[in-house]
Amino acid sequence: MADFRNSNVRVANGVQADAAIDEGLRAYMLRVYNIMAMGLGITGVAAYGTYMLASTNPAFAQLLYASPLKWVIMLAPLAMVFFLSFRIEKMSVSAAQTTFWVYAAMMGLSLSSIFIVFTGASITQTFFVTAASFGALSLYGYTTKKDLSGMGSFLIMGVFGLVIAMIVNIFLQSSALEFAISAIGVLVFAGLTAYDTQQIKEMYYEGDGEATAGRKAIMGALRLYLDFINLFMFMLQFLGNRE
Repeated sequence: MADFRNSNVRVANGVQADAAIDEGLRAYMLRVYNIMAMGLGITGVAAYGTYMLASTNPAFAQLLYASPLKWVIMLAPLAMVFFLSFRIEKMSVSAAQTTFWVYAAMMGLSLSSIFIVFTGASITQTFFVTAASFGALSLYGYTTKKDLSGMGSFLIMGVFGLVIAMIVNIFLQSSALEFAISAIGVLVFAGLTAYDTQQIKEMYYEGDGEATAGRKAIMGALRLYLDFINLFMFMLQFLGNRE
């Protein structure tokens, strides 16, 4: 005869374990989103502050937007992404988080020029549209039972294709190609938002130590931050009203 004497205890222990994992996962994902949101806040303040300073100081604006320094400002955030990605395992959590804050500020410096090109109202509108879209896509990636890993390689190829097309269009200056790049960019980073959210969720392991969990949260925040920024920039090409 089957022994059911300890079945209630085993079920109770299983429920408690699942509840602990769920609670840990929620705390981990909340940490990811909080770091990402703080990064976006730093970027926004840095971008607007730089624009305001440039608008009242022509010499600073000339240095920032019309001198060779502009290429350093454009490429520095990319260099920091690679630095953080390759060095994070050897960094403390506090150092990695500080590096992310510095990166977010440098990205703000790089994006300050959008206030010259687009109206403030359209930038604000696009930001809220992007935030709503990002939230819905990330929620889908978190809750869906469908495995999205199959679309990952396709989306990464799409990113490389976008980069190549953008470089080509620097020389062609084609409005039709620019429109196509923007449309494909929105689709690619919409997909990456859902895909990355699911991947970040699956990275969680309840047995991780504080340092490992902290590094994972920072890298997860960086991935979602990049998805948001790129989605915003491509949407701005559609929704932004130019000055």
